[in-house]
Amino acid sequence: MDKKTILLVEDNPDDEMLTVRALRRSNVLNEVVVAHDGAEALDYLFGAGVCSGRDPSQTPELILLDLKLPKIDGLEVLRRLRADARTKILPVVILTSSNEERDLVGAYTQGANSYIRKPVDFAQFADAVQQLGLYWLVLNEPPPATG
Repeated sequence: MDKKTILLVEDNPDDEMLTVRALRRSNVLNEVVVAHDGAEALDYLFGAGVCSGRDPSQTPELILLDLKLPKIDGLEVLRRLRADARTKILPVVILTSSNEERDLVGAYTQGANSYIRKPVDFAQFADAVQQLGLYWLVLNEPPPATG
């Protein structure tokens, strides 16, 4: 059985590094695939563009999605995921620094499973990612694979 991946959609290199580091410190051993913008995330998920050779039926266990992304923003990525039968039930956790109410409401309206604001302090951030990993990768019962 293939090890399930985590798709981290994050354009900030510091936040990317901190997220991966926090996951590793929490003994989350899943492969972390990083997309640096919304278009790259969609290409990965649907096996298009630079990821045209990738099998889109191999879906990630969890998507950690930032909202403020270049090319295609996080809410639009989420909207497209929920509109496609192959990805509509994938667990998506918004992991963002945005404290705008319209982003929070928009994320849940578009079908986010959870919305987490990134803490500024690394210890708090690491703790939040550890709890996130424990819940979504250990405790949560994922949907059956589709495709």
